[in-house]
Amino acid sequence: MKLTDNVLRSFRVAKVFRENSDKINCFDFSSNGETIISSSDDDSLVLYDCQEGKPKRTLYSKKYGVDLIRYTHAANTVVYSSNKIDDTIRYLSLHDNKYIRYFPGHNKRVTSLSMSPVDDTFISGSLDKTIRLWDLRSPNCQGLMHLQGKPVCSFDPEGLIFAAGINSEMVKLYDLRSFDKGPFATFKLQYDRTCEWTGLKFSNDGKLILLSTNGGALRVLDAFKGAIIHSFAGYNNSKCVALEASFTPDSQFVMIGSEDGKIHVWNAESGMKVALLDGKHTGPITCLQFNPKFMTRSGSRPSMTDEGKVKASVGGQRQSEQPGVSTASTVSVSLDWTEYLGLVLWSSSPVSCFFLTRLSTPVLQFLVGGRHR
Repeated sequence: MKLTDNVLRSFRVAKVFRENSDKINCFDFSSNGETIISSSDDDSLVLYDCQEGKPKRTLYSKKYGVDLIRYTHAANTVVYSSNKIDDTIRYLSLHDNKYIRYFPGHNKRVTSLSMSPVDDTFISGSLDKTIRLWDLRSPNCQGLMHLQGKPVCSFDPEGLIFAAGINSEMVKLYDLRSFDKGPFATFKLQYDRTCEWTGLKFSNDGKLILLSTNGGALRVLDAFKGAIIHSFAGYNNSKCVALEASFTPDSQFVMIGSEDGKIHVWNAESGMKVALLDGKHTGPITCLQFNPKFMTRSGSRPSMTDEGKVKASVGGQRQSEQPGVSTASTVSVSLDWTEYLGLVLWSSSPVSCFFLTRLSTPVLQFLVGGRHR
């Protein structure tokens, strides 16, 4: 199924999870798209089952805290940064809740963490003005880059290059095989004193770079030429919160949350705003992602269905199987699970996550997180 303007406009809240006592600071999908894991300032890691649409397990990192959680290529292991004691990155087995390896080196807070899409390599950026290259099989840093400012960084979809955004004014592209020789391309952008870059992502087709900020605008760059294609604004962020923006899996749309719980959607090609979604809460939506695998999926998913149907509700009430909104706070939906799209958003406010679905036809679902009011 093709993702269109009308499809995006049809998302509605359908289920709410409340698993945390403090703000959710990050989350990630497993590479197979079947699970999500979130990290929170309450030191917990919550595992969600995308197929069954429910929390699966809660683990804790009380001693070190947890932030910037990322799945590795195995669905039962993650890496994450610490927000207590030190700035070591930790490699955790979800199966037995034991650390596999530590990655020491950064001496200030880690602000970026990106797994290679093709192997066990990952990169990290820190307020210590360095980017480090790691291999999951070794605790030793495989490469070190000293920069002239605070970095954000990410691998491209092919895992051949990585990009570093430096001091909110420059993007540098590095070949992973020869990064020690310096960047092969540098894009200088006009510095905006009103905000700082807080995240960098490539589109899945590798043609675009998305720069998230803690201000009221985000930028889309041509990944080959470095030219600014679009600057998207018009969303609320008066408190300068770091809001994560995201591409849809088809690279056709850009989405971001706002401090008032709304989700803004633009067409990445035309730059036109195509949707404004209501998250049904007033807290900021700071994290947003689509499921990487289940955008379009043929065939039913028996583990999620009862004779091909899934029922979801808001407010803990189960209603009839007929699609539609029965009350202002309750949604009931019957799904023929032949195609699936996942999108997840989380808020900096404690701590519920919202299950949203497209009601008019049974094809879309996503999660929103925040304080439900």
